[in-house]
Amino acid sequence: MITNLLYLERTKLKKKLVDGPEVIAVLRDLPALGRLLNALYDCDYRAFFHALVEVTPDLVRDRYTAPHVRILVRELRVLVYSQFLESYKSVRLASMAESFGVSVEFLDKELSRFIASGRLSAKIDKVGGVVETSRPDTKNAQYQEVVKEGDLLLNRLSKLARMVDF
Repeated sequence: MITNLLYLERTKLKKKLVDGPEVIAVLRDLPALGRLLNALYDCDYRAFFHALVEVTPDLVRDRYTAPHVRILVRELRVLVYSQFLESYKSVRLASMAESFGVSVEFLDKELSRFIASGRLSAKIDKVGGVVETSRPDTKNAQYQEVVKEGDLLLNRLSKLARMVDF
């Protein structure tokens, strides 16, 4: 169920996990996991972080998830940050920290890491205390990729031409 949280679209998440009878039956035994699922679906980010803290020891005890706990928790945090930022063009850092129930310093450090690694499409204006989201332009990215590939091809052709001239 944890890995499905990461990869299912919102509509499929509702259909397969939130309303799935076999999942509901299992969640009676694992209430923290149910709170995690419902908090993610309901966009209750403060409750999500609390539930994530509750679920983490269960993940550590499980022999299949134990080696991957850090990755799973990190990916879940990236997921909720991107879900939150998807709704806004810009949001105050203090407001976002309040929504997640964390300090501004923690959120700034965490978002900075994810933005620097390319996991989140946003910028942090530290002076203004604002997080500005930037929607990636797919057409522009495709154009840049074609130009880059074309440039590499031209460089290889010119090297080949020089070798043939000798």
